[in-house]
Amino acid sequence: MSRHRRVPRRQPGGAAGDGAAAAAVRARAEPLGAAGVDEVVAIAAQLALERFRSGDEAEMEFPSSFTSTERAFVHRLCQSLGLVSKSKGKGANRYLTVRKKDVSEAHAVMTCDLALCTKHAVRSLIQRFPVTNKERAELLPRTERGSACAVESEKKEVNKTSGRLNDGIPQVPGKRGESEFDSFRQSLPVLEKQEEIVQTIKDNKIVLIIGETGSGKTTQIPQFILDDCYKNGTPCRVFCTQPRRLAAVAVAERVAAERREKIGQTIGYQIRLESRVSPKTLVTFCTNDMLLGTLMAGDSTLSTVTHVIVDEVHERDRFSDFLLIKLRDVLQNQNNLKLILSSAALDANLFIRYFGSCPVIHIQGRPFEVKEMFLEDILRSTGYTNKEMVKYKEKKQQEEKQKNTLAEWCSAQDNTNKGTSRRQKSVPRTNEEYKRLDDGGDTVFNQLTEKDVNCLEPWIVKEMDSCLSDIWLHKDIDSFAQLLNLILTENVSVDYRHSETGATALMISSGRGFLSQVEQLISMGASIHCKSSNGWMAVDWARHFGQTEVVHLLESYSASFGFGNMDESSSSLVQKSASDLSAEDRELLTAYHHSFDDEKVDLDLIMHLLHSICHSSDAGAILIFLPGYDEIVSLRDRIVLDDKRFSDNAHRYQVFVLHSSMQTLDQKKVLESPPFGIRKIILSTNIAETSITVNDVVFVIDSGKVKEKSFDALSCATVLKMGWISKASAIQRKGRAGRCKPGVCFRLFSRLRFQNMLEFQSPELLRLPLQEICLYTKLLAPINCPIVDFLMKAPDPPPAVTVRNAVHMLKTIDAMDPWEDLTELGYQLTELPVEPHLGKMVLYAVVLKCLDPVLTIACALACQDPFVLPTLASQKRAAVLCRKRFAAGTFSDHMALLRAFQAWQKARSDGWERAFCEKNFLSRATMEIITGMRTQVLGQLRASGFVRARGGADIRDVNANSENWAVIKGALVAGMYPNLVHVDRDSLVLTEPKEKKVRFHPTSVLGQSQYKKIAPANGQAAAIQALPTDWLIYDEMTRAHKTANIRCCSVVTPVTVALFCGPARLQSNALQASSSFQGGGVSNDSSDSEMEDRTSADLALLKLDEWLHLKLDPEAAGMLLQLRQKWHSLFLRRMRAPSKLWSQVDETTVRAITAVLSAEEQSADLQQPSGIGQRPRPVTCEELPLASTWKSTSSRKSSTETELSDSSHAEKISVKSSSPALHQPKKYKEKDILLSGQCSDDRSAQSSVKPADSSSYSSPCATPSSPVSGKVEFSNILPCSSKIIEFLADIILQLGILLIN
Repeated sequence: MSRHRRVPRRQPGGAAGDGAAAAAVRARAEPLGAAGVDEVVAIAAQLALERFRSGDEAEMEFPSSFTSTERAFVHRLCQSLGLVSKSKGKGANRYLTVRKKDVSEAHAVMTCDLALCTKHAVRSLIQRFPVTNKERAELLPRTERGSACAVESEKKEVNKTSGRLNDGIPQVPGKRGESEFDSFRQSLPVLEKQEEIVQTIKDNKIVLIIGETGSGKTTQIPQFILDDCYKNGTPCRVFCTQPRRLAAVAVAERVAAERREKIGQTIGYQIRLESRVSPKTLVTFCTNDMLLGTLMAGDSTLSTVTHVIVDEVHERDRFSDFLLIKLRDVLQNQNNLKLILSSAALDANLFIRYFGSCPVIHIQGRPFEVKEMFLEDILRSTGYTNKEMVKYKEKKQQEEKQKNTLAEWCSAQDNTNKGTSRRQKSVPRTNEEYKRLDDGGDTVFNQLTEKDVNCLEPWIVKEMDSCLSDIWLHKDIDSFAQLLNLILTENVSVDYRHSETGATALMISSGRGFLSQVEQLISMGASIHCKSSNGWMAVDWARHFGQTEVVHLLESYSASFGFGNMDESSSSLVQKSASDLSAEDRELLTAYHHSFDDEKVDLDLIMHLLHSICHSSDAGAILIFLPGYDEIVSLRDRIVLDDKRFSDNAHRYQVFVLHSSMQTLDQKKVLESPPFGIRKIILSTNIAETSITVNDVVFVIDSGKVKEKSFDALSCATVLKMGWISKASAIQRKGRAGRCKPGVCFRLFSRLRFQNMLEFQSPELLRLPLQEICLYTKLLAPINCPIVDFLMKAPDPPPAVTVRNAVHMLKTIDAMDPWEDLTELGYQLTELPVEPHLGKMVLYAVVLKCLDPVLTIACALACQDPFVLPTLASQKRAAVLCRKRFAAGTFSDHMALLRAFQAWQKARSDGWERAFCEKNFLSRATMEIITGMRTQVLGQLRASGFVRARGGADIRDVNANSENWAVIKGALVAGMYPNLVHVDRDSLVLTEPKEKKVRFHPTSVLGQSQYKKIAPANGQAAAIQALPTDWLIYDEMTRAHKTANIRCCSVVTPVTVALFCGPARLQSNALQASSSFQGGGVSNDSSDSEMEDRTSADLALLKLDEWLHLKLDPEAAGMLLQLRQKWHSLFLRRMRAPSKLWSQVDETTVRAITAVLSAEEQSADLQQPSGIGQRPRPVTCEELPLASTWKSTSSRKSSTETELSDSSHAEKISVKSSSPALHQPKKYKEKDILLSGQCSDDRSAQSSVKPADSSSYSSPCATPSSPVSGKVEFSNILPCSSKIIEFLADIILQLGILLIN
């Protein structure tokens, strides 16, 4: 294997890479400051480095013909990609080498002292239940490959309740019944090809069917097979897969209705935790992952299946591609199996190459014409305009004047002496100003709307201009105090522009290299993407005037927030297409793109278009494609509540929502026809592109956007971002119109944008982390087949480095052993519908008995951040404060997520959900998705036996420690490992195994923990210095050029790290006595005295992994190691037998762990908030997701007495506080440590916990009419009726699970 790679010497006039590849990377290459570098060189360098990152080579070399400017560009490109670059040689022989980072060199050594309570708890446990030889032996690394079959056999009983399709035998189908849909079926284009399709399937093992939208292929092809088998008396059994749950249910019900049958007879469906099948079922519609789960039991599971139809194969989700790999192998061994691949828009040549020369059948769509209208047509025909478009022309004229003044500024000689200022002003000392503003009150945030510059009083404009001029022309740093004073007290925008030059404070600070002030302004919400009159952003000012450190800082923030330059690219595209556009269209598009951020969805334009359709067009349903649920909820609220043109005529409209994470019962209503005179408006994600057909749709509004996850294998960062759809998707969306008559498709993008779209969406296997797929691979691939070899069989195989990184991560979290075989934990993770590290977190929470809060946090981490980022700077500051309030002084972003969700649950039950989310900058859509995911994961835990109906391990028992934040963080640490950060107190920096220096993400509450209003000049260092412990966990890391940022962090104690980090099976020499490691690995260079050296030499070393080393006294080291062994032995037993009753040693071990974690948390002076263990009130189908949220916010409860109850509504709590869910933090009490094993009722707020202080943090979920006080009174509790109802509910749930399976 090659270990070195050389980039070919550049030839004059030559181009590196083909045009398509160059276009693909051009957008990423340009923002990296490629000024002075030829575009061909920039693109070639980007391509070469991308290939190097995904290849096996350890080093690559660029030619000596590169100029110094080109080498500088490559250095910057390497920084952004996390690579190490270095130039060598002199003159003509100077060349540049690039290598990948070696992360195995450094390790972190931490000292760890145990509290007295900790030592006492561990001694008590070890004396009663010492570590046995069997436990020690089980927790040693395996030296030879074991038998995975033994574990698998233990799992059979559990697995039969999880996501697998029912067994059955082929049967001869009955005669189809006549139905009201027969005439409609006869009009479908697919009927014309019925004989050809049936005969082709008979003659070939694999058939590819490409049917245009509306051809009827999804519903009719399974019926063709049934009808032919009935006619010939041939037995059959058909599996039909769909990419989404809703599609599987909707298509199954439609097919059953067309055959005049009840669902669950001949036609049925099976999705996770929902099933309608019987022994008579011959056609089963299911999701791709359900069929994958069936194949996990072995290839023989398809021995009784005659046909497999994989529908919508063009979507290329990871499960469908993975399914194709397995099905291609199965087809070689089962001669009676037929595979039909169906799609509306797909790369036929790719699949023909993949499966061999299989026949292809093309089916035409419906004959109704669909008219296309692009953005320029919409702007022209509807006359749409907005304030920004009107201002654009005025702004262009003003910019011409500002350019001249700005040119004088930039060319002026630097006045290094402050001397006498051009104005007389009274400027308070900076520190005094900070203190005056940081008064602990909320006055600064009372008014969230910043004043427009036109509304400012003349003296404020004059004062702001004078401050900015002095800062730039005279380097008058003292003017910043007056500037901040005006911004905060007079409500001036932090992005205020100098009236004569258009420059902002951030631009001026960047150009002058005032690093501390730049950081301050950004923390206050200053936009880094504002442009001055000459087109420069703040980073351009810094770059032009040689302020390198400021450039790195600004690029870091830019990449952290994921801002793109889609608006710029759109503008440049329009300019390039000037010859293809009329002058009117060109002017409209230019003005529009300057008035609106193209990275977002223009809801104003959609509302304008919607009103135009409703008042000037014939009847017909309107389908609006939006990228995500956030946009759906925002648009729904505008239609139903905000826009009087629609809300005042609500009786004339029906508004429906289509989203894959919503309840299937709600989504079925979309398919029903509305009463006469009522227009149906459907808001949908890309789920409505395929399978789901709403027949009465006449108009389609296509935003052209989709939200996709992308993953960087080297930086291990995952980003959910909005992007443009492919041409294939655009064509699919257009085809949704004109189902019953000619229709119209309104595209909110230009013709040129459409021409530059990708032909097909990139496969998920190339974009997403593959840990989940690698787990499935071990259940599907041959025993001795490496995972990377199996996945290389995919139609578009993922990069080998991505697969290797995924396998390495699974080994790191103990899901796989060194031979890539699944461990006991790995088998359980295959059952949970979340990513493996989140699944591990949930399973640890089950055993630690703190399930509910961890379940909420895990589901929140699986979704996008529920906190939205406002656009106004003042609102950004208020959003930071809201997040900090939810965190409640715990130094934890995870706490903020948990308390925000619980507060939202209460606000929804009180009837003021919308106002609550607006006040606290939360996404209602994300909260609803978290609720649905919680239900799904909890259902799977019940099905797997981890949560029982009653007795031990029931829902109360697995939440016995849910009020204990220290125990909850233990589960979080286990799930987040190896995402661990160490605090270097000497340098005040955060270090991580792969990065020597990382920063808090701007959204993290830990980065703002020491100030309430404005950030100090050295905000990051101050935040790090204030951390109460030296260890943090984080959810994900994002790379931003030179800087890596960590988001969603929590501080943890060293003992928590020692117990739950590292592999379960440590090496026998993991614990080293002091004499065995002196002089090796632990340096005493920093010791100040001989006595300190001697003390350090007496410590033992506990190695948890290559990076994480613990340095502590020998007795404490031995105790920690034994406690680790007792815990991992317990966890191993629970993974092997989830439903087995708990033993005395199991209960005692968990109580000891709880006592230890609580004692260490108290020793670190960390705070314990109350009320975090309450379980959210279950929501009925009627409440999700629309019925309750569309109510007017004027109907909120005004009473101060609110109710928190479980599903029985039997336990009531009368609360005079504004928020029972968000009590104020308190210190751990001694009784909490001694009685940590005491069980509590997880279905109610903890009545035994009282807040210690209610003044520090006001409640974010207080109802508008609720007085804020800390007093809590409890009414009588009715435990008897509660337990009876809960018992009956659990019995019903268990019976339901049994019926499903």
